[in-house]
Amino acid sequence: MKNETSSGILYVVSTPIGNLEDITLRALRILKEVDLIAAEDTRRTRHLLTHYGIQKPLLSHHEHNERMREETLVERLREGKNVALVTDAGTPGISDPGAPLIRRAIRENIPLIPIPGPAAVVVALSIAGLPTDRFLFYGFLPAKSAARKSLLEGLRKRPETLVFYESPRRLPALLKEALEVLGNRPAAVAREITKVYEETRRGTLSELVEKMGPEEVRGEVTVILAGNPEEETADPRAIREALRACLDSGVSRKEAVERVAKELGAAKREVYGECLKMKETSERGG
Repeated sequence: MKNETSSGILYVVSTPIGNLEDITLRALRILKEVDLIAAEDTRRTRHLLTHYGIQKPLLSHHEHNERMREETLVERLREGKNVALVTDAGTPGISDPGAPLIRRAIRENIPLIPIPGPAAVVVALSIAGLPTDRFLFYGFLPAKSAARKSLLEGLRKRPETLVFYESPRRLPALLKEALEVLGNRPAAVAREITKVYEETRRGTLSELVEKMGPEEVRGEVTVILAGNPEEETADPRAIREALRACLDSGVSRKEAVERVAKELGAAKREVYGECLKMKETSERGG
């Protein structure tokens, strides 16, 4: 742990997202050697350290106090102390506390060294069975339904695989909203990754809505959704012809939209839009 400057080093240390065996040998060495560990939850980090026989001073550093702690930690680093930054699980700064301190260290030329390790977004993506060459990670979604739908609408045409963290309580609502806004695309839900009750469910969004049901699941949840197919969308004329055939058979507009979307593999909102145009034309006598 050599440092040519007078400042200490800030180590950004990834820790296990569940199974304590997932920590790297390098992370253990760094945690043993630093002068201070800045932890999101000192109790959880103490459990990890105790498991590996490590005794080091801990300082709490979480979303509610990180601005205040930033000054303390920067002062220690300026004194030449080496500091390890850790969160409850995974990689600091990735939908976890740490980003402001990391940016401050960069501005002040404090040496910054990452100690790589687990991140739920990458682990879940690796077993989802969806394309991994391009993906968009959005972290935690808004808590309110209207805000979630608005965000999903903004992502509807993105071709990349989409990855989110979500509260177990809100998962059923998210799956239904994603189906409504994005259409019935392939998806996966991973929960409790690396833990005892680890589970990954895969299928289309409609299948997952049925499988998951309205009840709340338990544990940390990562949701992976297929991106928008890059091929051409369904021909509007084909949509209108299929809708007309359905409506002529006596089914309701709602059922016609659902049938045509499924038959043509088109987004339900696209089919619904064409249905509205047909209705307006009919009402105008066109």
